[in-house]
Amino acid sequence: MFDHIHHVAIVCSDYARSKHFYVDLLGFEIVRETYRKDRSSFKLDLKLGETCAIELFSFPNPPKRLTHPEACGLRHIAFAVENLQSTIHQLTSKGVAVEAIRKDELTGKRFTFFRDPDDLPIEVYER
Repeated sequence: MFDHIHHVAIVCSDYARSKHFYVDLLGFEIVRETYRKDRSSFKLDLKLGETCAIELFSFPNPPKRLTHPEACGLRHIAFAVENLQSTIHQLTSKGVAVEAIRKDELTGKRFTFFRDPDDLPIEVYER
């Protein structure tokens, strides 16, 4: 029925700060940036691999994300990487705080988390 994830949509509280984070720090390529005057909202389309995208939205005064304790709904997003240690080094060299490496008890794979400017947990999972 479903082929793959097409996109992940993220609503941010500070568009400029989040754009800097996802483009300048994480290195996502901008596909298009649109200002929607009727909504006082930006929509930034970012390329993620060959088949997926991240849509970064800004809206006036969005409600805060419920994170702690775990709230019902989307828990986090996860990106697959070839080399976890190299990715951690790239992130920390740009000032991104990264949690300690963990090991998935079911697969034996290594992973870690960091957070975006609005406290969205982002997982990095080694292939």
